[in-house]
Amino acid sequence: MKKMGINEFQDKLFTGKLNRRQALSVLGSVGVMASVMTPTGLRAAEQPLVFEWAGYEDPLFYPSYAAAHGEPDFGFFASEQEMATKIRNGYPADITHPCADSWSRLGDAGVLRPINTDKLSNWPDVFDGLRNHKAIRNAEGDVMMLPCDWGNSSIVYRTDLYEGEESWCMLFDERYEGRLSSYDSESSILIAGLCQGYGEESFDMTDEMLAEVRPLVEKQARLVRFYWNDNAEIENAMATGEIIAAYSWNSSVKNLKEQGVPVAFAVPKEGILNWLCGLSITNVGTGDDDLVHEYLDAWLDPEAGKFLIEDWGYGHSNRRAFEIADPELVAALGFPTDPIAMLNDGILFQPYNPVVLEKMVNMFDEIKIGI
Repeated sequence: MKKMGINEFQDKLFTGKLNRRQALSVLGSVGVMASVMTPTGLRAAEQPLVFEWAGYEDPLFYPSYAAAHGEPDFGFFASEQEMATKIRNGYPADITHPCADSWSRLGDAGVLRPINTDKLSNWPDVFDGLRNHKAIRNAEGDVMMLPCDWGNSSIVYRTDLYEGEESWCMLFDERYEGRLSSYDSESSILIAGLCQGYGEESFDMTDEMLAEVRPLVEKQARLVRFYWNDNAEIENAMATGEIIAAYSWNSSVKNLKEQGVPVAFAVPKEGILNWLCGLSITNVGTGDDDLVHEYLDAWLDPEAGKFLIEDWGYGHSNRRAFEIADPELVAALGFPTDPIAMLNDGILFQPYNPVVLEKMVNMFDEIKIGI
């Protein structure tokens, strides 16, 4: 490896062109490990460890942070259940990316700490409806999840191949055996509850309700071609016509339409699901606290929001992001004049009753084993 002079090192470090491992390697060679000099003074060298969904490591999601500090370290999870389990078991993440219905699993386990919004320069530009949303705060009123990305969960389907009304029951349609797909999680049980007409009670089903939906979930397990873990799986299968209808998110609709695939995003008669996700700070990491909050603030940057809206098709929490995003694309994605109204028109994902969630997870695992 070519040795780097101190001037070159400082230039790369200050402009964000040096990653953590490169910096520590150079610093270690001169016996400096605990801190480095930055344009703003002495700062701990310990970059945050961000536990994320794959794809969110792109520096365009945190542009100001990347420009100032380079990229943090990343680990990845495939589901919120996996994320919560690993952090509760000691995975040393500083920051993670839960949703409104899942951060409480970490909060109840005592592994989250409140976010200091006074350190976030972009916080005042967050939609009022999100800054004050009860879904992001604990009982004491502390912000435990920084609202960042939001959108819908519904059914993407081939308009040229599927016939019938838009309903959550589409994913249990026997006419399309072997041509359906759903997310590989207990959400299939939630969907069965919505199909049964339970509405918001689907997040807190009684034992009787769970018993009623079990045959429906067993039926779906026989009908699906596969349960998916990565959006690319269903997008590829839907583009070829292998799959006709699948549980999905806004981004899949955007990606498929860009390929010219004739698809629509269902607005189920029982109510579309709305999700709200964001960033939380754990108390098990070792990253520098100022860097942790800088990373969170960078996610709220309107330029980061513009990228999220235009490239991923999701909503962003900063109102200014919608002002600078392509207005034609914003309209094509279905966002209304008041984007937050979109969150109020459907069924917002809620924290599951922990006891009910455990029963749902166990039921789904048992059904999959029995396929």
